[in-house]
Amino acid sequence: MAAMVPRPAATLALLRDTSGGPQVLMLQRTQNAAFLGGAYVFAGGALEAADDDGRIVARVRGLFVPTPPVAYWIAAIRECFEEAGVLLACDAQGQFISAERAAALAHYRSRAFAELLQEQDLYLPATELAYCGHWITAPGRARRFDTRFFVAVAPEGQLASHDAAETVHHVWITPREALERAARGEIELVHATREILGELKNFASAGEALRHVRALKEIEENRACLALGREGEKVFRRVDPQYHEIHWSDPQETGATTYDLVAGEPKRLDRWVTRLIAPNPGMMTGPGTNTYIVGRSEADGERAVLDPGPDIASHIEKILAFGNIKWILCTHTHQDHSPAAAAIKAATGAQVLGRPAPAGQDATFKPDFVLENGQRVDLGSVALRAIHTPGHASNHLCYLLEQTKMLFTGDHVMQGSTVVINPPDGDMRAYLQSLEKLLDEDIAIIAPGHGYLIGAPKKELRRLIAHRLAREEKVVNALVKIGPASIEELLPLVYDDVPVRIHRVAARSLTAHLDKLAADGAVRAAGERYSLVKSRTAG
Repeated sequence: MAAMVPRPAATLALLRDTSGGPQVLMLQRTQNAAFLGGAYVFAGGALEAADDDGRIVARVRGLFVPTPPVAYWIAAIRECFEEAGVLLACDAQGQFISAERAAALAHYRSRAFAELLQEQDLYLPATELAYCGHWITAPGRARRFDTRFFVAVAPEGQLASHDAAETVHHVWITPREALERAARGEIELVHATREILGELKNFASAGEALRHVRALKEIEENRACLALGREGEKVFRRVDPQYHEIHWSDPQETGATTYDLVAGEPKRLDRWVTRLIAPNPGMMTGPGTNTYIVGRSEADGERAVLDPGPDIASHIEKILAFGNIKWILCTHTHQDHSPAAAAIKAATGAQVLGRPAPAGQDATFKPDFVLENGQRVDLGSVALRAIHTPGHASNHLCYLLEQTKMLFTGDHVMQGSTVVINPPDGDMRAYLQSLEKLLDEDIAIIAPGHGYLIGAPKKELRRLIAHRLAREEKVVNALVKIGPASIEELLPLVYDDVPVRIHRVAARSLTAHLDKLAADGAVRAAGERYSLVKSRTAG
């Protein structure tokens, strides 16, 4: 059964400056409230039909193409007045009303907001608000809200007061103190409120906080979700690695999908794709290699196996149990991705697709058809387009499922960690170029070779590019600091943020960074030592 549709809502974190730093207005909801009873919240509530009333919209100042829609901005200001008695309003000339006039209008708190604005000829200075968050209540609650969070500086001199109905107490408090009191169990804060307070706690003034929020380029939707697993039902949010996979595999929000990554247990990700994790966990493979079964879900549907994984009999047996396998595709030929292809071909006669193995990789991989960049593989019910993405491996391919825009990335993009670039076949310059190439593709979600599905694909690709360039800059800075150095001397400086136990693996990627810098003309190699080319540090 699908979860109930969340009701649109808006809330406003009102700030004021004090000698002890900025404070935020918080209201305690009555214990009898059907939603968040007893919790401390910002002023806010559900949108009303009148929030989209043309008479009110016409009195909004400063919003041209509002995001979110104007009704949310109106609701935030209205709720702040109704619940907390603070009125963000101005006259026709754009001047804020005085604290004395605001106090004299308190009797309008229980009347229609449009009446206040029309009868008093007031306007709403929406530009005084900054949009800072988008949170949606998890399924399973008696009520659900799709809430937009705003921040504003309180009008000078206006005194807040709770409405003694929905709210029974109010307090001005620093964000840090509110979080500390909640940690001690003295007050109750819901997750979204904690997150917003966490964003606000480090600013020296209300104005500084407002400027920070206004500078945010993108406000991401945080739609809490439910899933089942070995620890029972759990709630997941955007920061959790399971979040995007749960939403993708359970779009109706039934809560019936799983959050566990278990080898040998197939998981249906969507109509076309099922994942089967190989039993080869480890430092380099995480929970194991992801094998994807792609194609029609019907019993007689033709299927493709994407990245069959290692040559492990139990894993191959589970793959073959799907039946009607017509194609075997590999992203690349490292030992954890392609060796099972030969056994599956022998058992099914399926066509093997991919690119030949470079020296030192899986020599058993013999593609019947060598895929070039841009070639389309028609699987009957769906199609995969090959994208050549060298870097982690010279023969690496990603595959875009055109119907759903799911991108299978093998080891080009992994969930939970960055990939190792291991020369000579691994090439850092090619890797960065391949990441840039994917930014031009229309991708909805990433299906990596290890770990959960990855959402917000363009953001993840940009993060990986920025991470690699930052690491490259650390290489340069280390050479500036210590002069000509060996890889062993550079490792503890360049990878000071990773455990020493994986420095041996990190040395491969460090070599790849140095090779790229040498190809760029920034570094010179002399035997086992590397030094900066003088022009790099000149000036």
